[in-house]
Amino acid sequence: MLLAVDVGNTDTVFGLYQFGSWEHLWRMRSLPQESESHYESKLRLHFLEAALWFGDVETVVLSSVVPALTPTILKMLRALFGEDIIVVGPDIYPELEIQIDHPHEIGADLIANAVAVMSRYKENCVVVDFGTALTFTTVSKDNKVLGVAILPGLLTAVKALFANTAQLPEVPLVLPTTAIGKNTTEAIQAGILLGYEGLVKSLLQRIRAELGGECIAVATGGLSSIIDTLRDEFVEIDPKLTLDGLRVIGEKVRG
Repeated sequence: MLLAVDVGNTDTVFGLYQFGSWEHLWRMRSLPQESESHYESKLRLHFLEAALWFGDVETVVLSSVVPALTPTILKMLRALFGEDIIVVGPDIYPELEIQIDHPHEIGADLIANAVAVMSRYKENCVVVDFGTALTFTTVSKDNKVLGVAILPGLLTAVKALFANTAQLPEVPLVLPTTAIGKNTTEAIQAGILLGYEGLVKSLLQRIRAELGGECIAVATGGLSSIIDTLRDEFVEIDPKLTLDGLRVIGEKVRG
């Protein structure tokens, strides 16, 4: 049994993998101010409700993009599963070459995404991760991370608009039928969602052009399915892609 832990800016996701599939997925808010006992009690409850035993977990893999929370989660995991926790960093998977100026600056989740697609495909690939940030990670067919593009995620953009404009309400992320909004809600939905639709298509087009036109795209992240009109851009939409990359890393490290 393998436990993958993905600490993101908004949520921390725990995935339990056994029998060839993700049997359980649990999500908690990423709150750096909370102690390890806060997360431990929640994880203990999840294991209890699923009739699971900590001792059955053979491998634990941790990915974190929240430095303030990493020590807390790591201490909690070591208390429950022992000291031998696999922590994802740029050197964790030697078969993946990270060709950016400062490899230690790349997010651990992006490393996991890259490992996941390199294990599935032998083609140039862009992983588009629709999370708190919207990221485009380009991986070559010879297993090299060529670079990354980062911008605010959909929900982040909506929250920023809501927080900084007195008269604009926070609106649900629902794809509108028209780009010409007839009320404030429709106007924000048109601007954000249809605007991001064009942004994603434009960036993918540019990346493909820079790679000579040969490049597939895979989508992941909690909001990866929200812009339905982008489906044809991707060969696959897999919200569990990051977890699967962590699984591949864990299995490789354990041999």
